[in-house]
Amino acid sequence: MINMMPIILENHTFLAISVQLPKTNLLAVASEKGYIMCGALDIGLLNDKLKNRKILAGRATGVKSIEELLDAPLESVTWEAAEKGIHPGMIGKKALMKMI
Repeated sequence: MINMMPIILENHTFLAISVQLPKTNLLAVASEKGYIMCGALDIGLLNDKLKNRKILAGRATGVKSIEELLDAPLESVTWEAAEKGIHPGMIGKKALMKMI
């Protein structure tokens, strides 16, 4: 099952996406400029093989719901995210606010 819903943080709307798969869920919350995602996100791939795309993204591990993703500290971020002041340890909600 795929679920998409708007989430409002500080008067800004983001899109939350949840994909239920056998034994796991894929979770992401996106702005128009970037996104945070669960541990399935491969930051190394984005930084290395897709670096010319300058993807603004962060990854949180061990999360099982959109709410947990929003409240979790990011485990890693892309180089583009780091340039915007987003860093590992930053809470997902705060990272999203830097992606607007």
